[in-house]
Amino acid sequence: MSSNPVRAEHGDDASCGRRHHSDVGPGAPPAALEILSRTFGYARFIGAQEQIIAHVAGGGDALVLMPTGGGKSLCYQIPALLRAGTGIVVSPLIALMQDQVDALRQLGLRAAFLNSSLDVDQQRRVEQRLLGGALDLLYVAPERLLTERFLSLLDRSAIALFAIDEAHCVSQWGHDFRPEYVRLDILHERWPTIPRIALTATADTPTRNEIVARLQLEQAERFVSSFDRPNIRYRIVEKQSPRQQLLRFLREEHPRDAGIVYCLSRRRVEETADFLCAQGFNALPYHAGLEARVRQAHQAEFLRGEGVIICATIAFGMGIDKPDVRFVAHLDLPKSIEAYYQETGRAGRDGLPADAWLTYGLSDVASLRRIIDSSEAEERFKQVELHKLNALLGLCETTRCRRQVLLDYFGETGSRACGNCDTCLTPVECYDGTVIAQKALSCIHRTGERFGASYLTNVLLGKADARMRRFGHDRVSTFGIGTELNAEQWRSVYRQLVAAGLAQVDIEGHGGLRLNRAACRPILRGEQRLDLRRDPDRKRAPAERRASAAVPTDAEAKALWERLRSRRRALADAQGVPPFAIFPDSTLHELVAYRPRNREELARIGGIGVVKLERYGDAVLAELGAHEAEHGRPAHLPPLPAEKLRSERERERERDA
Repeated sequence: MSSNPVRAEHGDDASCGRRHHSDVGPGAPPAALEILSRTFGYARFIGAQEQIIAHVAGGGDALVLMPTGGGKSLCYQIPALLRAGTGIVVSPLIALMQDQVDALRQLGLRAAFLNSSLDVDQQRRVEQRLLGGALDLLYVAPERLLTERFLSLLDRSAIALFAIDEAHCVSQWGHDFRPEYVRLDILHERWPTIPRIALTATADTPTRNEIVARLQLEQAERFVSSFDRPNIRYRIVEKQSPRQQLLRFLREEHPRDAGIVYCLSRRRVEETADFLCAQGFNALPYHAGLEARVRQAHQAEFLRGEGVIICATIAFGMGIDKPDVRFVAHLDLPKSIEAYYQETGRAGRDGLPADAWLTYGLSDVASLRRIIDSSEAEERFKQVELHKLNALLGLCETTRCRRQVLLDYFGETGSRACGNCDTCLTPVECYDGTVIAQKALSCIHRTGERFGASYLTNVLLGKADARMRRFGHDRVSTFGIGTELNAEQWRSVYRQLVAAGLAQVDIEGHGGLRLNRAACRPILRGEQRLDLRRDPDRKRAPAERRASAAVPTDAEAKALWERLRSRRRALADAQGVPPFAIFPDSTLHELVAYRPRNREELARIGGIGVVKLERYGDAVLAELGAHEAEHGRPAHLPPLPAEKLRSERERERERDA
């Protein structure tokens, strides 16, 4: 990856649609909409973007909670362009800054980053551009920002705003805690009049309160968008043969797509990447045990390639801007619902359909409990972590819509069933499982609370082996009393009992199950009914299968799609940037759908602003024209979207109104 942050200067204030602070106020929405259209190539704001932008551009502080792919970056990029000075963006991951800056330069913005990947001369040039007011946005890691040298540099610069990205990193209860973030309250203390905007996609109520307290955002306006990502399909399956299950999922639904596979251990990461490569996939490992240069190379190939799969621990992914990740798969249970939401949120940032697929078993619960118990954290922290793990088990074993459970966890109640998760597509039947639970719990007790679900299942099914006979468990009262269920169904029962808090995994032994006596006593006595879920046979559930959303299915449209992708790749390679920095997949889909024939029509495609129209318009139109000459023009095309680029007179009329 090149480390030169000033490879090219693109555009001036006019080409960027930049406005100065004097325009902020009543005229902010029209000015912001003009920047959105001319610079970013979109016709309208989504959700609360416009209100956030007007508030921050007017000098207000803000805490923004918005799902990944919901357009958070525009909430600080556009105010930085509306206000005088440079927007300072605090970002936790040095490795991603160059791609973020490359994408902004493709839009004609004056962007740069400062981090340790630059040599002294390169850093000095960026600093001079900051001091000279020649930057719209500067990305910096919190470690550098907090140095006295950099703080002094900011004292001598014109600052438009401070954006604190991934603000949940300030929370010591979170899954991505960064100690440097705790000290970012210095921004308010040293520059109290400069607006600050803290942004995150993942924060429950305690985390939000901690962000506010630690960053001194008590007076900030809070903008909490829906956490829903309706384009993501959630699926959770029982872990049987995880790598084979993953292989079947990829071959049937994502044979050529980019995606992320998360594993709990470094060893499993390496083994999974090797396995997928042997099966013909382009898979790369990523974990903290690899050399830094290897990690950087693998991350760069994932970001700039197409159809690359990263197999990773949770060390990978925060701040990933790649919009065309079509799936996120978990081969092991994540640590919490927050971690699950954050990690699955890296799929489908472009708004196109994507999959979140997870396989888990009780062995995962034992592993995570062991990690929590063996940590050096104080007991109060461990209890919080156990609570979060139990909430995640509840998501895995729910009979409700999984999206509803996710949204409830983040305080967003009252949502309807989504119709786009496995429990909606293949509804789960419940039954009175009191007697079944009594048998399962009694078997734990009769065998001494030392054995795991597989062993207990064999006892219930009456499948004796030498080990069982040695312990005498072929003679206990629960031996052979559970033949009404098969082995898979009994394993499901035990997972549900753990999720319900009636049993727990013994982390001191080898994952054996122990009774929670106070909780299970009413069940064993018949004083309390317990409903259990009857897992559907998902192997026979065609409703949950779907082809990749990335490639059109019609042969003629697919040919154009591949032609445009090839040209995009050539343009990206020539400049050393990721393909999505040229155009995201969503723009290619619109080109295939609408078939613009001239620059005026091309300007009405989403993601094509003034600078990209000037740079790439002729190349795109040439490809569209060549395809039409070979294949003809489809008879029925939808009408083009409403025109984005309005005349100055029309904009003045809007302002006057």
